[in-house]
Amino acid sequence: MLANSATYQITWEKLPDDFVLDDEPVDNINQPPLAAALTESLELAGKLPVNALTTTNYGICATLNHKIVVKAPDWGYVPAIRVPRDEVIRSYTPQLQGDIPVIVMEFISDTEGTEYSSKPTYPPGKWFFYEQVLKVPNYAIFEPSNGTLEVYKLDNLGNYELQTPDANNRYSITQMNLFLGVWQGMRENRDGFWLRWWDENGELLLWGAEVAIQERQRAETERQRAEVEKQRAERLAQQLRAAGIEPEV
Repeated sequence: MLANSATYQITWEKLPDDFVLDDEPVDNINQPPLAAALTESLELAGKLPVNALTTTNYGICATLNHKIVVKAPDWGYVPAIRVPRDEVIRSYTPQLQGDIPVIVMEFISDTEGTEYSSKPTYPPGKWFFYEQVLKVPNYAIFEPSNGTLEVYKLDNLGNYELQTPDANNRYSITQMNLFLGVWQGMRENRDGFWLRWWDENGELLLWGAEVAIQERQRAETERQRAEVEKQRAERLAQQLRAAGIEPEV
C-alpha cells in the first residue's frame, strides 16, 4: 500500500517564470502520433470543449513539501482550465489554473518501469504522483508494440485498482462519457496498435482521414442514387411516349 498523501503537504502554486523545465525530446517515435490521434478524434467529434486541455509530454505541476514536482504524461485530458490559455503554455498547475486531469496516459517505451514507480520520496514516481498527489481518477498504461492496455481507477481508499474491460474489450472513462480501447490498423504510415475512443452508443470516434473517406463514400452513394433515379425517370418517359403521352417536364 502506498504512503498516505495525508503525511505530505501538497500545495498548488504557480511555476516560477525562471523554473527550468525538462526539455528532453520524446524517446519513442510512436508517442507523438499516438497522442495526436487521441486528441484529433475528440475534436472532430465535438467532444473537446473550448476550455478543455489535452496534454502531450507537457508538464503538470504540484508542490510537495515545498518542492516543485513536474511530471509530463504522454497524454492527458483536463476538462476545463480557468485561466487564459496563454497562461498555461509552459506548464499546468491543477486546482490553481483549472481542473484535475480526469485521465493521464503513459506509453511504455523502455524497460525501466517508471510508469509503475510508487516512490514517495522526492522526486516521487509517476504512479505516486498521479495517484496520491494529483489524484487523477483514471490512469492508462499502454504498450504500443503489442497492444497491451491497462486502465486503473481510483478506488474508495484513493488507490489505483486495475480495471477489467467490458465485453467489447473497452474501458469506461465515465467523466468523459466515452470508452477507451485498442484498435489495430494503419494511420500516418504506421501499421500497429492505437488507442481509440468510442461513444456511449458504441460508435467509434473517427479521425480526419476516416471522416474524409466516409464523406466520399456518402457522396458516391448519393451520386449513384441520383443516377438510378434519372434512369428510372427516363424509362418512364419512354414508356409514356410509346403510349402516345408526352411526359410533363
